[in-house]
Amino acid sequence: MPIKVDLDVMMAKRKISSGDLANLIGITPANLSILKNNKAKAVRFSTLEELCKALHCQPGDILVYEEN
Repeated sequence: MPIKVDLDVMMAKRKISSGDLANLIGITPANLSILKNNKAKAVRFSTLEELCKALHCQPGDILVYEEN
């Protein structure tokens, strides 16, 4: 899939753990792991909004388009 979720970089910049981020945005650590490992087929806008709020970033800082 050409859309990649690049959470690791932003999480490292913000110095936040997966468990802390999952709790902060209200999803399970397992679902956050699915996002981080690019296994998700879709992302809800509400989840993306919470990620951006928690990480103080824009959607483009998390989502990356890469051609195959």
